[in-house]
Amino acid sequence: MTRPIKTLIAVEAGVDHDEVSTALPADAQIEIVGMVDGLEESWTTMQETPMDLLVVACGGDSDRALFLIDGAVKQRPERPVVVLYTGTPNGFVRRAFEAGADDIVNLPESPDRVRFTLEKAVARKHGAMGTGVATSPMICVLGPKGGTGKTLTACNLAVGLASQGHRVAIVDLDLQFGDVGLSLGLSPERTIYDLAKSGGTLDSEKVDGYLATHRSGVHVLMAPSRPDHASAISTQFLRDVYAAVRASHDYVIVDTPPGFTPEVIASIDTSTHLCMVAMLDSLSLKNTKLGLETLELMGYDQGRITFVGITQVDILEIVGRQADVTVPSDRDIPKSVNQGQTIVEAKPRSNAAQAYRRLAAMYAPLAVSDPTPRRWRGRRKARKAA
Repeated sequence: MTRPIKTLIAVEAGVDHDEVSTALPADAQIEIVGMVDGLEESWTTMQETPMDLLVVACGGDSDRALFLIDGAVKQRPERPVVVLYTGTPNGFVRRAFEAGADDIVNLPESPDRVRFTLEKAVARKHGAMGTGVATSPMICVLGPKGGTGKTLTACNLAVGLASQGHRVAIVDLDLQFGDVGLSLGLSPERTIYDLAKSGGTLDSEKVDGYLATHRSGVHVLMAPSRPDHASAISTQFLRDVYAAVRASHDYVIVDTPPGFTPEVIASIDTSTHLCMVAMLDSLSLKNTKLGLETLELMGYDQGRITFVGITQVDILEIVGRQADVTVPSDRDIPKSVNQGQTIVEAKPRSNAAQAYRRLAAMYAPLAVSDPTPRRWRGRRKARKAA
């Protein structure tokens, strides 16, 4: 940035000023040109104040905030809007993206994390995203609900890529109930919680010391062993972890929990590709369709999303696209999981194992031909398509 980012803060009535002020970065790069009480008053100030960025601080699911976001984006599409919200999302994340928000942060959050979000939003609007130093592919495995086969897919994908000679790492992002270690037959001697509590600067050498090694050669950063340890993992810490792991591996696979939590959104934002996994029943497919629509509203390039279906049915009418890879039902899959093995290892000639190998083959060229972070499309285009 050649000059400070002129930022106006619009604060909804009832939102704690101190909480908002504490989250704002106190440095010369972010210039706060005003902090206005009341969203209606903020609209008037917007007309009179030159600025590069609008920040809307509001309570969860605020119709006033959505109205302000929509109006601000329509008035100046090139000016980014970032939302700071308190309380529980309750569907607000999706509605805010639909209104045109460029990014969303759930308070409380650190000033460093907020600074990163603000700078990223401005850079994205000016076409500066995706031009950084080349780095290895990072694939987030997503599912809108639990029990869809995310962990199964993440583990088999990792082992499939490792069998091709690639150096692969899995990060278990299900911070409360992660099962990657159990699925691979590994004991959680060191976890991401231990790494977070270790203190100091993160680099590849340090992070490698907290990775367990599977017999296939896949490295695993395991989820905390206790659910209450999840709160120790911040989104900024995750970004640092991802950068360190990607520097020393050909691929990073992230096994995510259900839904669009702040940790999942941060991981999606850092990723190069997404792998959406769904059981092919009507309820799961409905949630998958909503998940894909949310990713489109977030501006994620649909061409970088792979869709994996567990068992075969006709899904085009419900989801709007066919599965890129379909994994057939196989009673050996739960048996292999109970034995701490992937189906790729346990039954390499099975149809299920071959399906996961096809998935790995789809990602195999990325290590050479596509090492750069994924590019974002304009959100205004995404909104029109929604």
